[in-house]
Amino acid sequence: MVSDKKVTVIPARKTKERTKDNKNPKLRVAAYCRVSTENEEQASSYETQISHYTSYIKNRPNWKLAGIFADDGISGTNTKNREGFNKMIDDCMTGKIDMIITKSISRFARNTLDCLKYIRMLKDKNIAVFFEKENINSMDSKGEVMLTIMASLAQQESQSLSQNVKMGIQYRYQQGEVRVNCSRFLGYTKDKNKKLVIVLEEAEVVKRIYREYLEGNSMLKIKRRLEADGILNGAGNKIWHTSNISKILRNEKYIGDALLQKTYTVDFLTKKRVKNNGLIPQYYVENNHEPIIPKDIYMQVQEELAKRRSPYTSPSGNKRTYSSNHCFANIVICGTCKEIYRRVHWNNRGKKSIVWRCVSRLENTGQFCDARTVHEKDIEESIIKAINNILNKKDCYLPILKNNIASVLNNEKNKELDNIENKLNDLQQKLLSLVHSSSNYDEIAEEIHQLRDKKQDLLLKNARQEEVNKRIEEMTNFLNEQDTTLIEHDETLVRRIVEKVWIYEDKFTIEFKSGLAADVNEQG
Repeated sequence: MVSDKKVTVIPARKTKERTKDNKNPKLRVAAYCRVSTENEEQASSYETQISHYTSYIKNRPNWKLAGIFADDGISGTNTKNREGFNKMIDDCMTGKIDMIITKSISRFARNTLDCLKYIRMLKDKNIAVFFEKENINSMDSKGEVMLTIMASLAQQESQSLSQNVKMGIQYRYQQGEVRVNCSRFLGYTKDKNKKLVIVLEEAEVVKRIYREYLEGNSMLKIKRRLEADGILNGAGNKIWHTSNISKILRNEKYIGDALLQKTYTVDFLTKKRVKNNGLIPQYYVENNHEPIIPKDIYMQVQEELAKRRSPYTSPSGNKRTYSSNHCFANIVICGTCKEIYRRVHWNNRGKKSIVWRCVSRLENTGQFCDARTVHEKDIEESIIKAINNILNKKDCYLPILKNNIASVLNNEKNKELDNIENKLNDLQQKLLSLVHSSSNYDEIAEEIHQLRDKKQDLLLKNARQEEVNKRIEEMTNFLNEQDTTLIEHDETLVRRIVEKVWIYEDKFTIEFKSGLAADVNEQG
């Protein structure tokens, strides 16, 4: 016969610190403070909260201050970057805190899910959270229901605030107000009025990157040269990445302009930002600050970037990717099949040499070609001879170059650009007045896009013409300054002035970027 069961209720026990005599337990209470901005008013609020809770807790004999945890100037929509909050939760989980006091639910979290998640996590540890403003204790029976409602309202408030902030930002964009983070921005800093000003030493690095890229160097080569010279990138690091070079070459801010709203926030809770591919408006501000790079140089770089992205296409339809590893890469062309020549390390009967061979002889291109194999030294010598031939007859060539120089912008191009600019200004005003209306918005927006594309094409054409003029001037200066004939192969000079090297059975034809050309016979 089993005796009657006896049930003894053991009440829940909070972990409390006791005094040395082990008689007077004290509740270990922590406070959490947060302000959402960094202006003076909010900073004052931040200090006030810390002072308030320190005295609030210390003035209660049964409480012991377990810490004041604070986050200054950090959003409450998520807890990912809230160091103070996360440290407080960690201390709760390790049994160092019995209770948390905070001003309001919006101070604790503006995300309903996060709020309830942490409340329940703490509840499992028998840790209460008291919200002063709402007078809610999470351990009360109705506490969670009230918290769900109040936290949802706080989230809604945060969403509304986010929308207001967005509207404010867009309004500033429309007024042409530019805000740029200069902490990793090579070439610029901000003055006391928060305007962009040039850092001269860094600006020289930017100019060097543009110059070397136009001279034919790859981004990888530029990166290695900068590292070899001990030059720091925008973040102050000695190690560069090709992505650093790419961003500098593409950044319109170096010509004094600014494209606003390149990215946007898709979720106000997670703060996730994505690239703006035309889903929301962008704002292009011209002449916002002092430029480092002239506009024509910038446009030439954009043209070169596009050129290098587009592979060389032979008459047979074969595409060859751009390479700048060698100064002859992509410029040595077969006179028979019009394919490019490729550099090959050759071992002929134990004799090692470097030669250039037509791609049609190295792989199946779909066409038969018996073009000759050429030693690299022969190409170098043919270019030296071609340059020297022109140097010896400079009096004949200089007038030709002078006649070839065209104006950078003719009057017709100027007029066309001015007309586009005027139309764009008129449409911009119309667009701003219809920004919150659906009527004619899409039609006007499409017209603006078309005009901007047309303007871009004109600017690129002008840049190409300017590049031609620059190459003609370079050749002219070279002929005027070079008093003696060349003796050695000069890779830098080849990159600067040579456009193509055509290889025929009995001769080389050297085309220069200035428009000049010279034949070099195989025998001389």
